[in-house]
Amino acid sequence: MAISTQAQTSVRHPSLEDVDPFIGTESTDLPAPRGLAATWWWPKPQVGNTHPGATSPLGMVSACAYSGAYPTGYGRYGKNTQGVPEQIFDRLEASGFTHFQQSGTGMIRKYYNYVRVTPMIQPLDDLGQSWALTQEEAHPGYYAASLDTGIRCEITVGEKVAVHRYTFPESRSARVVVDLTCGGLAIDRSRTVPLRAQVEITGRGQAQGTVVVEGVPLSFYLEVDSPGWRQMLWHDRRLVDGGTRLDLDSIRHTTLRAFGLVFLGPATAGQSVEVRIGFSLRGQEQARANLERECDLGRPAFDRVHIATSERWADHLGRIQVEGGTPARRTVFSTALYHSLIKPCIADDESPFWPYGGPFAYDICTMWDIYKTQLPLLEAIAPDRAVDLMESLIRVCEEEGNFPIGYRMARGADRFFRQGSALVHTALADIHALGIGDLDWAWALVHMDDDLRRQYGEDFLDKGMVHPITHTLDLAFAHHCTARIARALADDDLGRSLAERSGNWVNAFEKDSGLLHDSTFYEGGKWNYSFRLMHDMAARIGLAGGDAAFIAMLDSFFGRGAAPVRQPGLAPSPEEMAAGYALNRFEGLNNEPDMEVPWAYHWAGRPDRTAEVVHSALTWQFGTGPGGLPGNDDSGGLSSWYVWASLGLFPVAGQNLFLIHPPAFSRSVMQFSQGELTVETSGHVETPISSDGLDEEPPVQYVQSATLDGKPLSGPHVPAHVLHRGGRLHLRLGPEPTSWGQNVRPPSLSD
Repeated sequence: MAISTQAQTSVRHPSLEDVDPFIGTESTDLPAPRGLAATWWWPKPQVGNTHPGATSPLGMVSACAYSGAYPTGYGRYGKNTQGVPEQIFDRLEASGFTHFQQSGTGMIRKYYNYVRVTPMIQPLDDLGQSWALTQEEAHPGYYAASLDTGIRCEITVGEKVAVHRYTFPESRSARVVVDLTCGGLAIDRSRTVPLRAQVEITGRGQAQGTVVVEGVPLSFYLEVDSPGWRQMLWHDRRLVDGGTRLDLDSIRHTTLRAFGLVFLGPATAGQSVEVRIGFSLRGQEQARANLERECDLGRPAFDRVHIATSERWADHLGRIQVEGGTPARRTVFSTALYHSLIKPCIADDESPFWPYGGPFAYDICTMWDIYKTQLPLLEAIAPDRAVDLMESLIRVCEEEGNFPIGYRMARGADRFFRQGSALVHTALADIHALGIGDLDWAWALVHMDDDLRRQYGEDFLDKGMVHPITHTLDLAFAHHCTARIARALADDDLGRSLAERSGNWVNAFEKDSGLLHDSTFYEGGKWNYSFRLMHDMAARIGLAGGDAAFIAMLDSFFGRGAAPVRQPGLAPSPEEMAAGYALNRFEGLNNEPDMEVPWAYHWAGRPDRTAEVVHSALTWQFGTGPGGLPGNDDSGGLSSWYVWASLGLFPVAGQNLFLIHPPAFSRSVMQFSQGELTVETSGHVETPISSDGLDEEPPVQYVQSATLDGKPLSGPHVPAHVLHRGGRLHLRLGPEPTSWGQNVRPPSLSD
C-alpha cells in the first residue's frame, strides 16, 4: 500500500477466535497431573517447537519474527533433544522477519528462514543485531509485534506470497533492508549459505532475484511502496552506488559477504510502508506471476491478502465444528486443528526438480511423525490436498528412486530412513480404499512394490526380519497395504506374494515375552514399539499369551497402580534418562511410537481401558498458553492426535478403519471426504482440563452403546470408507463400563 499516516486495523474472522498460535512456542508448563498421566515418563524435549507466525493452510509460505532460535527461528531456545529446553536468549527478540519456517519439528537439519526483511532506523552496519520484541499478536494468517526501536511490524501471507507492513516512528533515515544471505539458525552447524545468487532492481520500488540455497533455486519478485525513498543494492554492508544488479557465483562459507536490497528515506510518525514478495521455485517470472495473482501488481495488498487467507483458514477450520467444552478445551482443540493444517507445504506447479506441472509437496518432517494421525485427518477434511500429496510423493519416487520418510525443500528422499520404512504405503492404501482422487493406481502400485526392496527392504526379502527390529514391522505392514491394492487391481500373483511376506511381522517378536526382540530403537525402547496396531492383532495378542496376558502388559505399560514419576529437567544426566527408559512406561504424547497404543485395548475386548488412557491424556497433557504442549508438535502429528482423540474417533492408518471411544465434546460435525458426519452423544458430562484448574482427576465416561444412522453397532469400530460417506453416529455414554465392545473385536487378518 502507499505510505500512509496510520496502519490499518487487522481483520478478524469470528470462526478463528478460539485459535491461539502461541500455544507450543515455549517450554511445557502444565499443572502436575493426577491419576494415570502422573505415571507417564516423557523423554523427548518438553516444548512444542511451534511458532506464531503468519501461515496459510498447507501453503508454501510462512513468515515470522526471527531470532535464530531452535528450530523455527522464532523464540529463545537452543538445540535440545531431551528434557527442558535451554534458553539461549534472555528476552524475546528479533533481528528481522524471515520466511519458510518449520512447525513443531526437532533435529531435521534444514531450518530455512530465507529472505530476512528488517525495518530499521539505525545505519546499515547495525543489520543483524536483535531488538526486543513486544506487543505480539497472532491469529491464523496474521502476525504482529513491536520492536523496541518503536517500529510496529505486521505480516500476512498468501499461498505463495508474503506481505509486510511496517509503521515507523519519526525518523530522518528510516529504511527497510532485505538480506538475501540469511538462512538457518543462529546456533552451531545450522546456518545456511547460498551457493549462487542474482538480484537486480527492475524499476522504482521493484526488484527480483534468485538465491540457490541447499540445491534449491528460490526466486522472488518484490515490490516496496515507499514514494520518495531511495532504493539501492548493498554488499558486505556497503551500498552499491548506482548499481542495479549483483551476480554472485561459487559462494562459500569463507567467502560469503552479506548482500541484498535497501529502501531508505525520511519517515513521519505513523507512516507505513508495505513490502510485497512473491516466491517461486521455478524462476523470477513465476514469482512475479504468483505475486500478481494474489496481490495485483502496484496496488495495496495487505488487507486483501489478510482477508483472503483468513477466509481460507475459516473454511478449513470450519470443516470440523464442535459443541460444548470449557473455553480452555475449545481453545486447545481449535489450535490443534490449526496446527494440523500448517504442514506439509503443497505448492502447485512449483517443483524445481521435474519439468511438468502438478503439486509439489515438501516439509514432510517426517512420515514417522504424521502417517498415523495427520494424513488420515487430511484424507478426511482436505481430501483433494491429501491426493495431491500422494501424487507428489509418487513423482519423488519416480525422480529419486524412493518414497521419502521425510522430504524437505530439496532433493533427498533417502533421508530419515532410520526412523521408519515404507510408511507412504499406509496413506496410499487408505486413499485407495476410500475411493478419493484420480491417482494412476497401476503406476502407484509399481512404485509401492519397488520401494519395498529398497533400504532395509532387501534384507527383509532375504531374511524375513531386519534390524532395527521396528523396520520389520514397518515392512510387513507395508507389504499388507500393497497387497490390498494389488488384489483390488486384479494382480492376484503379486497380491499373494506380498500377503505372504506381510506375515513376517511375527519374526519381530520374542515367543516367550510377547515383546519385540532386543534391538536398537529410534527414540524409544522395545516396550514403546511392541504394541503397534498391526494388521493381525488377534495373532499378535496370541503371541502375548491371550487377552488377559496382553491386557496385563498394557496395564503395566500405562502405569496402572504405579507411583507418579518425575520428568527429566534441564540437561538431564545419562543416568536419569536411563532410569526413565528402564520404567518401560508409556511416554505419553511426547513421543511418536506410542501414539496409537491406547487403542490396542480394543482388540483385547477392553475399550473401557482405552477410554481411561485417552481421557487422562486429554485432561493433563495439553493446555492453553505458550507452554500448552507436552512435546514437539512434529509438523502437526501431535495436534492431529488431539483432534481425533477429542472427536471420539481414531484412524488406524492403512487399515481403512476407525476405532470408537468417548468423545470430549457433546456433539461434533465433520465435513468428511464424501459427506457430513455428525457424532452426537447422550449422557455426556462436561469435564475440565488442566488449564481450567484441577485438583484431581475428573470422572471418566464410557461408551454404553452406539448406533450409526439408527442401526446398532455391536463393536467399537467402523470401516473408514463408511464414515467418510457421512451419517449420524450416536454414542450413549455413562459413568461405568459395560459389556459393549468386549465380545466383538475390530477386524484382524486371521479372523
